[in-house]
Amino acid sequence: MWIASSKHAQDLDALARSKYKLSAATLMERAGKEVLKALKAMLPERGRIAVFCGKGNNGGDGFVVARLAKQAGYTVDVFVAAKPSELGADCKKQFDKAEKAGIECRFADHPDWEEKLDCLGCRDLVVDALLGTGAKGAVRGPIREAIRAINCSGVPVVSVDIPSGIDCDSGEEMGESVWALRTITFGLPKKFLFQGAGLERAGYWTVADIGLPQELLQTPTDARLIDEEEVGDILPERMKGGHKRDNGSVLIIAGSSRMPGAAALAALGALRSGAGLVSVAGVADVCRAISTNMPEVVLLPLSEEGGVLGPSAAQELLSFDPKFDAAVIGPGLTQGEAVQGFLKELWKDWRVPTVVDADALNAVAKGVRLPRGEVVLTPHVGELSRLLEFSVAEIESDRFGTLEAVLDKFGSCALVKGAHTLVGYPGFPAFVNTTGNPGMASGGMGDVLSGVIGTLLSQGLPCIDAALCGVYWHGLAADYCACTVGNVGYLATEVAEMLPRARATITSSCEDE
Repeated sequence: MWIASSKHAQDLDALARSKYKLSAATLMERAGKEVLKALKAMLPERGRIAVFCGKGNNGGDGFVVARLAKQAGYTVDVFVAAKPSELGADCKKQFDKAEKAGIECRFADHPDWEEKLDCLGCRDLVVDALLGTGAKGAVRGPIREAIRAINCSGVPVVSVDIPSGIDCDSGEEMGESVWALRTITFGLPKKFLFQGAGLERAGYWTVADIGLPQELLQTPTDARLIDEEEVGDILPERMKGGHKRDNGSVLIIAGSSRMPGAAALAALGALRSGAGLVSVAGVADVCRAISTNMPEVVLLPLSEEGGVLGPSAAQELLSFDPKFDAAVIGPGLTQGEAVQGFLKELWKDWRVPTVVDADALNAVAKGVRLPRGEVVLTPHVGELSRLLEFSVAEIESDRFGTLEAVLDKFGSCALVKGAHTLVGYPGFPAFVNTTGNPGMASGGMGDVLSGVIGTLLSQGLPCIDAALCGVYWHGLAADYCACTVGNVGYLATEVAEMLPRARATITSSCEDE
């Protein structure tokens, strides 16, 4: 499913009217019906609803919701954050229909407007239809008053298309914005759902079908969601007569005396995602930690300098005969000069497809040049900040722009990790992950993910396919942990252990099609 910008959403609406003769009234009616479905699910026993309408088409959607809700047996109060003379033509038509249906609308110029806003807490649900996806600039006047009253009321909110006060593209707050429990957006998801304040303000969101032609919805944009069917189609098939070497040989170069667990987690991720052979190269403490818990792993002990890998270890590693199909380099290596020297020496003639993670990324930020072969960069926000010299706030407020900046600077496949991880490759749209949950914000999750992506690289997938499949698969495993262990407090090792189950779900759903 493609992701729409504000302009793309407006273009879709215009084409639906001009080319397909879908009137604004028809689209508003369909939008209203979809919101009503949500109201019925949230308040099945009926109740008292406050609908907030603006003066544009989003307000028109709100008037439809109010009329349909009243017909369905709800008690409906409508607040219009405008004067009657300010209503747009299409919005005015829906207002007239609502008024004829017996709905009393209180406009912003009514003497008791502020008094009634103060009494909002006695409602069971609020519908926010103040501002749509085309809104720009700081909110002010009655709109701002209405948003403040909604947020202060403590009443659950359903936002129509977008939480009012959120910029559709950046997701940033335009001075004041609605905190929604649920957002129902139409036709296509929008960028605000994945970055800035919109990430939180939207609450639980769904995309409603209002009958826009598929030809329009399938028009490519610069971003799209990763879906399960696509991942199922891409994941390598396990052949009946396959040998372990046929299923990929992954080299993990990770860990230090202080952080041996990072190598173990990356190796566990690789094993549980089906690598035929996993080798770990590291200092003695890393190898001891691995041998104690994972007898399946081949160990390649390297010399050390103060508990970390140094330049001499690079020559030792390059002298090994075994051929590796992919590598994971970085977790737990630490950030000292010795490690930077190790990577400089190792990467001079390195051609193995590689996941560059954690401390390897920090070395790149300090000037170490990436290897010339295929690489997948897997930075979190802090590492991105160092790589690009952007502030964390700048990154979080424009994650799509950040991804573009990484691709421009390094010209290789890259992630922007976080809620709804972004995956990019030069010349491709941004891919947005739809799996995962807040419980993943704990140590070691990224190490396991690197192991998964490394396995997929070793099995012959192009780096963009390995990355997008890896983040979806890893996130789904975490979703299973949230359901079975609890949504907070599950461990990275438990996510790794859940990878086979998650893969079975992905591949079985593909077979069911």
